[in-house]
Amino acid sequence: MVQKRANIFGLGLIGGSLGLALSSRGWHVTGSDSESGREQEALSLGVIGAVGVDSDASITFVATPVSSIAEQVRKALAQTSGLVTDVGGVKAHLVGEINDPRFIGGHPMAGSELVGLAGADAKLFEGAVWVLTPSVGIEDANFAKVANVVTELGSEIVVLDPQRHDQLVAIVSHLPHLTAAALMALASDRSEEHVAVLRLAAGGFRDMTRVASGHPAIWIDICRENREAIIVALDGLIDGLGQMKRIVEDGDAKELMNRLQQSRIARSNLPSRVRDLMDVVEVRVPIPDRSGAAAEIFTLAAELGVNIANFEVAHSVEGDRGILVLVVDQSSQDIFRGGLIARGFRPTLQQIS
Repeated sequence: MVQKRANIFGLGLIGGSLGLALSSRGWHVTGSDSESGREQEALSLGVIGAVGVDSDASITFVATPVSSIAEQVRKALAQTSGLVTDVGGVKAHLVGEINDPRFIGGHPMAGSELVGLAGADAKLFEGAVWVLTPSVGIEDANFAKVANVVTELGSEIVVLDPQRHDQLVAIVSHLPHLTAAALMALASDRSEEHVAVLRLAAGGFRDMTRVASGHPAIWIDICRENREAIIVALDGLIDGLGQMKRIVEDGDAKELMNRLQQSRIARSNLPSRVRDLMDVVEVRVPIPDRSGAAAEIFTLAAELGVNIANFEVAHSVEGDRGILVLVVDQSSQDIFRGGLIARGFRPTLQQIS
């Protein structure tokens, strides 16, 4: 069996975790990093198997800071013959700038408070959501290859339009970090007056501010690259806090209870991954003869909130076209089937026994 080969540009926390995860699954990983000594450190830790760029690698992951990703993606496309993806937290500008059928933007929603190779974890991506943001018309075969690697690492794929991705991560990722930083600053200021404040911090406060212990340097680039979406998210949070302030000022216990109850229900309804194979169905979708159809199906699933537990591209008896076989939550089968039909697909559903 021919060993699968990958490159990783950037050997920090995410790049290092990718190296460990791929290596543990039998991949030969070649890595590079601009920071002095890091390549040799990664080599000695078993994060990578070689230093440099493997021109024959089937996939290259770019895990450098957001501001340098476009440059590194171009380098990977020029120096390798395989597919290229990235792990950056901002996608619209990047995907708009790189117009190449071998590039598919990506963003694993995973991280750690630890920094660099010291925090690298082979299991970091298991159970995580990994967003893919393919360009319009990306070839189905290229999309499927990247998606298969992502699922091999144990992640759940969600496909989003790049602009939509940036709007959503501004709310669920960027805003929480900035809010945690503001909360910590408030508590720190008060602790100068009252030493006991930070010693009293427990439970909810520690949970809410945990992300503030992450590496601060990456957020400079993120806030620059996703500035507009982050400002919109901050405006929404400020407006919500203003409303909460008025409710508390007015002593409106009924409205306060209503807000807290709504939040509690919304929190409990956060989607979880499909776990029980007794509760899933197999959806087979013939892929039409047009580029980007497979990515379109995944995008539809994300829009409808459909969890995809597993997938594969199978051969079609109708000719050269493939069939996308997806395993989805049984409770989502009707809405997913309807959405597919409305977009011109011909899905068939089968209960998995």
